[in-house]
Amino acid sequence: MDAASHSSPTALIAQVRQSHGEARRRQRLGELLELYRNYLKLLARTQVDLHLQSRGDASDLVQETFLDACGDFHQFRGTTEAELMAWLKKILIYNVAKFIQRQVVAKKRDARRDVSLDRHLAAVNQSSAHFEAALASPGSTPSVQVSRRERAAVVADYLAQLPPAYREVILLRNLESLPFAEVGRRMQRTSGAVRILWVRALDQLRTLLEGKKPI
Repeated sequence: MDAASHSSPTALIAQVRQSHGEARRRQRLGELLELYRNYLKLLARTQVDLHLQSRGDASDLVQETFLDACGDFHQFRGTTEAELMAWLKKILIYNVAKFIQRQVVAKKRDARRDVSLDRHLAAVNQSSAHFEAALASPGSTPSVQVSRRERAAVVADYLAQLPPAYREVILLRNLESLPFAEVGRRMQRTSGAVRILWVRALDQLRTLLEGKKPI
């Protein structure tokens, strides 16, 4: 396994800048960006869901963001993981806002109605702030690994390891702040059933965050 696979995000940022040759630079940059796929995918999914009440293709939005980041990495001036995540988030939010604008325009017959990109960009920026806070605070004690990396990125990686139903109930309840009745409607379960599912999902997430083996 390549030693870069074990490098910290800060070290990878430096390696990208110090790489000799375009192929080497792209390889290191690809490894760096891949660390944030789950985080960006969750962010894209929640924002499209909140603003369109539908599921857009979050993977496509993340891929578009990665392509933009590769092309514009020379403009990134940061050196830390927090700075990189903020930069990637800004790119993704812009892409999400463009996607939402296209969807709204396509559905509206009256093109004179307010469907400006700036309006959607402001809305997504506002709702993404709640997403960030919710993702960084799942209600458990951070493990050593979490303390070494940005908590939101690590929690997103652990969420990706959960069974689909567990991941979905946490996403809808914690990240989108939906009431249990609405969570149940979307998951086609009773309100009581999703409450039980939610408790079990949080327990398993805490187990992963604390570095224990899931039961």
